[in-house]
Amino acid sequence: MLSFWEKSAMIDADIIIIGGGITGLSTAAALIEKDHKLKIKVLERGVLPSGASTKNAGFACFGSLTEILDDLETLSPEAAAELVETRWKGLEKLRKRLGDDKIGYEEHGGYELIKTEDYDCLNRMSEINKLLHPLFNKNVFHEDKELIDIFGFNSDKVETIITNPLEGQLHPGMMMKSLANYVKNKHVDIITGAEVIEVNKTTEPVEVSIKVPFDHSKTIKFKAPKVLICNNAFVKPLLPDIDIKPGRGLVMVTEPIEDLKFQGAFHYDRGYFYFRNIENRILIGGGRNLDYSGEETTDFGINDQIKNQLIDDLNNTISPGINPKIEYEWSGIMGFGPNKKPVIKKESEGVWTAVRLGGMGVAIGSSLGKKLAEIVLND
Repeated sequence: MLSFWEKSAMIDADIIIIGGGITGLSTAAALIEKDHKLKIKVLERGVLPSGASTKNAGFACFGSLTEILDDLETLSPEAAAELVETRWKGLEKLRKRLGDDKIGYEEHGGYELIKTEDYDCLNRMSEINKLLHPLFNKNVFHEDKELIDIFGFNSDKVETIITNPLEGQLHPGMMMKSLANYVKNKHVDIITGAEVIEVNKTTEPVEVSIKVPFDHSKTIKFKAPKVLICNNAFVKPLLPDIDIKPGRGLVMVTEPIEDLKFQGAFHYDRGYFYFRNIENRILIGGGRNLDYSGEETTDFGINDQIKNQLIDDLNNTISPGINPKIEYEWSGIMGFGPNKKPVIKKESEGVWTAVRLGGMGVAIGSSLGKKLAEIVLND
């Protein structure tokens, strides 16, 4: 039973946001920037953000050449260019809002390893540069085969390298800590350990029920005229009919490597595989395309088939002859759809969703939050 004090000061709100990851907190930031009097509560199921916001690889990227070509299989050229713009402007907004030093941002450039099976993509590089030229006013992608030897990659495995000087990398933990502090300093309430089990769209105001942490037979009902669902891959229990599938991603980090030869954010195989430096360590991850059905889960865990392929790539392509030990491994859960366009939708009176970030939450989250805030405040 709640006291008068709890109900009046801790339960009711103007806006409730479900999900304390990058989209939820970016939405809270955009809302409170536009109206500092708003009473906003963010409900996060984990003690820390529990999807991919603190478990991603920290890529400040907007799409490799083969990834954009892959997007064109399901999107028009105009829609693919718009998606790149959303990612780019999202990264700009994130950096401007928090500051590069607060998110551990470093701009060492983006690179793509082109293997024999993807070599034909070079024939379309000028097409993609032309498509993106109105946004960047320059050619984004360039070929530099000499980097294979400079970076110490296996020239028998890598045909050439595509460079993109506009991409960077960041520290997801620093980013989320800074974003949480940013909204807290503007008097947004973040409530962790708040697992939402129901959104009652028929009540006015809307009721949001969460499990009582130490007694799951009981619930606490939060109330607000407007409820925003921003929990990405974990949205299905609340909205069973929504067109979204979870996708688990594996990330591993090596021991420190003496005289590591490269810095930057690297992709290969249409963006499904990626690696970067963390100081003198190598982070490597991805590979869910090796087992789509097995990785279509909201359960955290390690897929041995994918792990073995990543280790093989690490030892035989990226750092041949070094065979570094893996010191860290973890997984994160992303949200995907039939294409990579995110979903912003009014589900019912007072209830909106902003989900399906397609593995690009770092880049898209700030843009999505800004757009959702504008829609909600103008409704």
